[in-house]
Amino acid sequence: MTVSSDDVTTKIKGGPCAGWWRVLAIAGPGLVVMLADTDAGSVITAAQSGAQWGYKLLLLQIILIPILFIVQELTVRLGVVTGRGHGELIRERFGRGWAWLSVSTMAVACLGALVTQFSGLAGVAQLFGVPVWLTLGLTIAMILFVVYSGSYRSVERVAILFGLFELVFLGVAWQAAPDMTQLSTQLTQVPLGDNGFLYLAAANIGAVIMPWMVFYQQSAVVDKGLTVQHLKVLRWDTALGAIVTQLVMAAVLIAVAATIGQAKPDASLDDVPQIANALTPFLGDVSGRIVFAFGISGAALVATIVVCLTAAWGLGEVAGYRRSLSDHPREAPWFYGIFTAALVFAALVVCSGVNLVSLSVAVEVMNAMLLPIVLGFLFMLARRALPAPYRLSGAYAWVVGGVVIMTAGFGLYAGLSGALGG
Repeated sequence: MTVSSDDVTTKIKGGPCAGWWRVLAIAGPGLVVMLADTDAGSVITAAQSGAQWGYKLLLLQIILIPILFIVQELTVRLGVVTGRGHGELIRERFGRGWAWLSVSTMAVACLGALVTQFSGLAGVAQLFGVPVWLTLGLTIAMILFVVYSGSYRSVERVAILFGLFELVFLGVAWQAAPDMTQLSTQLTQVPLGDNGFLYLAAANIGAVIMPWMVFYQQSAVVDKGLTVQHLKVLRWDTALGAIVTQLVMAAVLIAVAATIGQAKPDASLDDVPQIANALTPFLGDVSGRIVFAFGISGAALVATIVVCLTAAWGLGEVAGYRRSLSDHPREAPWFYGIFTAALVFAALVVCSGVNLVSLSVAVEVMNAMLLPIVLGFLFMLARRALPAPYRLSGAYAWVVGGVVIMTAGFGLYAGLSGALGG
């Protein structure tokens, strides 16, 4: 699966800007996975949070920044030190049975995430009166062209380009001009006894720390040919991505809280056009819809690429088939076949006419409830699969262990309480 890292480290030689170009050549997996993290389902979940609870879930978005970095940094460390993908490493350390359990949770999360991406794209189609089947068909064709005809590096560049459209939400939040006094007051109003609040809290955790992210970033650094000498840059890449993705999530929540959250407190959003109307009333009808369409489409497209790659990589790490973007489709038919099948499956589900907003929030809650399995394996691998200089140990291991237990435990508790109590 791995490729040589020579072109990554030696392609840029000499010149005053050589160091920066090397950094840019190494960076990418962290930013890509974080931009994919703020996917269509995450945007929908943040919007629903702002509509129903105002700014009361904003503090959670801030708290999740260091937690997200801690989790994803471990995946980077495991990938560059061992040269193995996440599923492959679990198979080697714990056996094929445990590997299949872990990769099964990843596959379920991937399929759920794909449905939410296509839900977002279907919502954009509704905004402009375009048939959903046509929008999804063109999307699948474009993504297949990019992936079937490119290497990892070219696919990474396209994914980052799509993902940067999400930054329009930062401008939307600024234009919404939130009441800062009300915002600061609601930051500390956390109704943990309310099942509806707990359900959306779980959804936000699952929208930020997703099972497939662990598999993707570890496989991506391996497929890109990165090694331990690139670890410092990759940590900064991951930290920057964690900040950017949470700024986007917070921006969506703030913008909706300042509009629908003010006009109709405790309102529930029923479809994607309602979210567009909440986010862009001050931009005008046409321009607002266009801005929203760029933002959520970019989020959905980068996540679609990442999630499909994760499914194809992760299953291949356990099943043992060829699984690199460096391989031609004829050389890795299972890899490209699973990538394609996942796209088609998600499109068929969305075209069935399910409630897209409720489905997207439910998928994020499911992600939160899968975290005990995903984060448990990640923590054990960081403790057992790494050599001494890079092994998770000492005081930091206790910190990470505490973060894993609290995050996974609260996600599971909030998800169950919200689902059973609602």
